Amino acid sequence: MSVVTLIGAGQMASALTFPLIENGHEVRLVGSPLDDDIIERLREDNYHVNLLRTLHEGIQYVNCKDVKQALVGADIVVCGISSFGVDWFAEEILPILDEKVPLISVTKGMLDFEDGSMVTYPEYWESKLPEDSKLEIYAIGGPCTARDLADHDPSFVGFCGPDMEKMRWLRQNFETDYYIISLTKDVVGLECAVALKNGYALGTALAIGMAEKAGDDGINHNNSKAALFQESVKEMLDLLRIVGGGVDNIMYAAGDLDVTVSAGRSRTVGLLLGKGYTIEEAKEQLKGQTLEAVVIATRTARAVKALSRAGKVRLEDFPLLMHVNELLNEHGVLNIPWKDFQKEM
Repeated sequence: MSVVTLIGAGQMASALTFPLIENGHEVRLVGSPLDDDIIERLREDNYHVNLLRTLHEGIQYVNCKDVKQALVGADIVVCGISSFGVDWFAEEILPILDEKVPLISVTKGMLDFEDGSMVTYPEYWESKLPEDSKLEIYAIGGPCTARDLADHDPSFVGFCGPDMEKMRWLRQNFETDYYIISLTKDVVGLECAVALKNGYALGTALAIGMAEKAGDDGINHNNSKAALFQESVKEMLDLLRIVGGGVDNIMYAAGDLDVTVSAGRSRTVGLLLGKGYTIEEAKEQLKGQTLEAVVIATRTARAVKALSRAGKVRLEDFPLLMHVNELLNEHGVLNIPWKDFQKEM
């Protein structure tokens, strides 16, 4: 049995308590500074108000102020914060972690810089560690929604990190007959693949919104949705090559894209934009929700533009990304550039 401390009581970290408890581990779920209400309700009856599921008995629920106590004796630490808490995690949590205990993150996303470079969160956190730090950072990516995981729907993910033997040990702790895990040392490839899908899920969901606006129930117009899905995969593959990630990771990007287009906030933003709402109107409808798709699409487009200015890529190779960026940041009007998807290969 291992002691596993999860920091951040968001949906995915909380869903991970299901395989961990069922594998017989001691599980401590620590709220972020924004999770006090979630933790207090969990203490009452194990019900998670955002995940909309009842967690197993036996989990220790801990407020953020007691995080140091929750880390004592931990064999594994899981980062389960949203992408908006990345700096908080770097400043407040990394310095108090035991370097001998592996850290594994379910936080998806990446940062962009002025030169167009894109950095995954594990890389960013590693840059914040002291030079002599021995802390090993691992991450989880792939097509897995929190509620489906909690419901034991077979879910296939990838673990990535620096040491294959340690990843095999981590897999032993997490895997079940419904939580299936592949392993890769390609952190950049896996993490960028699953980060990119958020922005492209928004772009693919435009077709669903357009169908609903036309009076359809969203079931038909499969060709247009498939065309956007196809273009998304093509552009994500190009971006994987740009950041130096292995192209095999496109399977995680495609799988995660499919599940995200099926349900979730990224789909909802794209659906609203497809119906003709402005991004400001969409944000108003989704007030209080974390819209990571907007963040990642903006960061990716900004990086591609910087790379284009440096002569390293062509903007015309990313027509869907550029149109999504127009809708999000340039007061653009919905007009999907279908003809720009044409290619001669």
